[in-house]
Amino acid sequence: MTTAADRAFDAETLRRGLEGEPELLLSLYADDAEFRIVDHQTQPSHPKVLHGRDEIARLLDDVYSREMTHKLEQCVVQGDHAAYTESCRYPDGVRVLSESMLSLRDGKITEQTLIQAWDE
Repeated sequence: MTTAADRAFDAETLRRGLEGEPELLLSLYADDAEFRIVDHQTQPSHPKVLHGRDEIARLLDDVYSREMTHKLEQCVVQGDHAAYTESCRYPDGVRVLSESMLSLRDGKITEQTLIQAWDE
């Protein structure tokens, strides 16, 4: 039997996933999740939009194949929404900063909008 506690979004699992366990991170997404990315290449009027865990998995495979560190800086969870800040760093010192807003259902991410910027 599943309880409300079993379905709660877990910020510690998010941290572990973001900081180096992409399979764990992927497990936080609902099968029908939608992931929007806004940055200087995919601007607000034409964001990159991924549909479903398979497309999100391909993005995570690409991101986590790169030599870089990931750190969850902050996370706030309130009801069926969460928001977090992630910082990343490449070995050459290039930094990336992203902010994400999440919609949740039964403890899983159903929608994510990520806004990111990086050193050039």
